[in-house]
Amino acid sequence: MAISPDVEAYHQQLTESDRDLCELLAAEIDRALPEAENKVWHAHPVWFLGGNPIVGYHRLKKDVRLLFWSGQSFGEPGLADEGTFKAAEAHYGTVDDVDTEALARWLAKSRDIQWDYEHIRQTRGELQKRTEF
Repeated sequence: MAISPDVEAYHQQLTESDRDLCELLAAEIDRALPEAENKVWHAHPVWFLGGNPIVGYHRLKKDVRLLFWSGQSFGEPGLADEGTFKAAEAHYGTVDDVDTEALARWLAKSRDIQWDYEHIRQTRGELQKRTEF
């Protein structure tokens, strides 16, 4: 699946260096998860598999944060726990900060290890492991 027009529009509002970084992340995500739908969700680019948010990124004051919704379960170095659920994050200042080999591993795991964020309201905030995608 190609990068959606709303994600492209998100990139266009960024500075050149941030745009380069986000376009690299988008290309790597799209290459690893070609079947994933991507869109701007809650003002940030996010990729979904079967309606479940998998990975996304957004510009913070000092860097770009890459977030994997189920990343705490990957057992991978380079990802820091984020929040009270199962999310994990990595931060990048420039294109040169991105370890594309690590990113490829994380993206491969993001397909196979998923917590069900799509139905979190129905489960009253209790995450359940997804078994079918």
